[in-house]
Amino acid sequence: MGGRTVQAIDEPVNLVPDPVANPPGLPALGLALSAAAALAACGGGDNGLDGPFARSAETSTQRHILGVDAAAASASASPVPSESELMDWAELAYPQYFPTHQTDLQSAPYVYRYYAGTANYIGVAGGMVYVLGPVAGSAEVPAAVGTLAEFAPRVFARRAPASDADAARFLAQATLGFTDSDIADVRSLGYVGWLSREFVKPVSPGNWDWLEGKGIDQNLDNRNSGVGVDAQVWQRLIGASDGLRQRVALALSEIFVVGLDGITGPWKQFQLANWWDLLANGAFGTYRSLLEAVTLNPGMGVYLNMAGSQKENTATGRMPDENYAREVMQLFSIGLYALNPDGSVQRDATGKAVESYTQDTVSQLARVFTGWAVDARRGDTTPEQARRPMVLNASLHSTLQAKFLGTTVPVNTDGNTALRMALDTLANHPNVGPFLGRQLIQKLVTSNPSAPYVARVAAAFANNGAGVRGDLSAVVRAVLTDEEARSAAGLTDPQFGKLREPVLRFVQWARTFKASSLSTNWTIGNLSDPATRLGQSPLRSPSVFNFFRPGYVPAGTPIASAALVAPEFQLANESTVAGYLNTMQTVVASGNADLKPDYSAELALAADPAALVDRVEKLLCARQLQADTRGTIVNAVSSINAGTATGRNNRVYTAVLLVMACPEYLIQR
Repeated sequence: MGGRTVQAIDEPVNLVPDPVANPPGLPALGLALSAAAALAACGGGDNGLDGPFARSAETSTQRHILGVDAAAASASASPVPSESELMDWAELAYPQYFPTHQTDLQSAPYVYRYYAGTANYIGVAGGMVYVLGPVAGSAEVPAAVGTLAEFAPRVFARRAPASDADAARFLAQATLGFTDSDIADVRSLGYVGWLSREFVKPVSPGNWDWLEGKGIDQNLDNRNSGVGVDAQVWQRLIGASDGLRQRVALALSEIFVVGLDGITGPWKQFQLANWWDLLANGAFGTYRSLLEAVTLNPGMGVYLNMAGSQKENTATGRMPDENYAREVMQLFSIGLYALNPDGSVQRDATGKAVESYTQDTVSQLARVFTGWAVDARRGDTTPEQARRPMVLNASLHSTLQAKFLGTTVPVNTDGNTALRMALDTLANHPNVGPFLGRQLIQKLVTSNPSAPYVARVAAAFANNGAGVRGDLSAVVRAVLTDEEARSAAGLTDPQFGKLREPVLRFVQWARTFKASSLSTNWTIGNLSDPATRLGQSPLRSPSVFNFFRPGYVPAGTPIASAALVAPEFQLANESTVAGYLNTMQTVVASGNADLKPDYSAELALAADPAALVDRVEKLLCARQLQADTRGTIVNAVSSINAGTATGRNNRVYTAVLLVMACPEYLIQR
């Protein structure tokens, strides 16, 4: 606000406290009075204020500022939140406006909070919510943004699940599969409490450690074999205790892609294990740290040709390899087009999308990524080179000037400094928040998030509430607790939700029914074959563009007609649909030679088809089956004689398979 004044009734009051008269951290009487006076300027008659202000507030309420849906609120039976609950919610939902937690201040009849970092106020009086400052578009005219009752659905949707089904729905977005105890935890701790616990939970044992525990590094014949390639990731996805971290790692593995077919050199199983460990370890850290780890990872170096890229040579015509420079911008950071904070594409005066970078940008940035190589040491036959960060050979690094994205790396800059400048530039680019945030929403919650949803997640990326940019735990929290993710409206909105990718379906089945490896070797193998398996297997993407693109649109469908995207549908065709069902028919009934589920809880309900289906439905799709679908499955289960052990087993297999085959399961809402 910079010392500007607000007209409070008829007397100017300075809204910025004097740093000497009002020491930081102490409630200032002048600040309280100024806020109260400013809020009173558009208060209501019920608050004892002048009548004209009440009429003015009623006719000028700006519900769009904090996104109130009055129609949805009027249909809700939610209790009315308190002033503190409303302001706590606002801090979570809009950290760009109300960063860091503030205590309540009072100046009758108002309860309010002030945020010095943004010069914004939020206050409540007589059941009406007001904002003042940049959030309101004015430092002088407060805006009424809705009533406490109108905010109730959004406030309470973020707090705690009202039912087991709500908790299950949250866990379907936040984990790879869940059990009754997980549902109980979410109901007890609430969404934010559960997330906070998961963020500080110790990282589960790594894939690299698992391979070493199996002695795979001790047999030199494994240097060039596929032993453990798939097992090391399956055991983590299915058996790890840190389900949220592994769900985010899976999402990151499909954004920052390294695939088996694109890596070379010895010990491929350890290269992939180190890659998954990197993503899991960095899942709740900062984007900047993750980007550097990704860039210097030897697997990525080999996969996108940064390892071995050398400076220009005019005599031979050699130029730096541009592969990593291109993909780190296109796929890992800023995307192809300039974005607004809400993820929408910026356009020029002719309506053409504004490109984020040019070919010259790629060529200039590629100079920064020269001189780096895998840290392979003479005589070392161990897998260690697969996890040591790449090292710089200064003689092969380009020392030409490099200009990209508003940054200039001067002539003769050393390679480490140049790399740091490039990664800082990328991490601080305004595109990263909406670009990465939108993809994480798509991976976890819904394929077509609204612009405000993307904007709120991007704001959490820009500032976690404590001044930290790129805090991935704050981004994940914003994705999963956003009212668009938690609102029941998504259950009936035909544009909300996402197709569960095949790997996620398989892993959810395994975790839900506590599947374990009889041999402890997790010999599930490669499930990539679309005709006989799932058509997808982790860390086996066919290219750096993942198994499916975030902007994929199935041609000639109602999805295309509605101008929507459906990324996972890129894997859906006649072969993969049949392959999935055939695979799961076998897996559900008998696992495989090594993977066995535990259906003891389900078998206990086999005599009661309705109760059995109810349990399976809750654990797999959060009780989202339509009545006719549920009835069909119950009837199918009932048709099986439960008088023998075989019959009871078949009832369970039928319930599980039919739920996993129905549209209400396949589309995660």
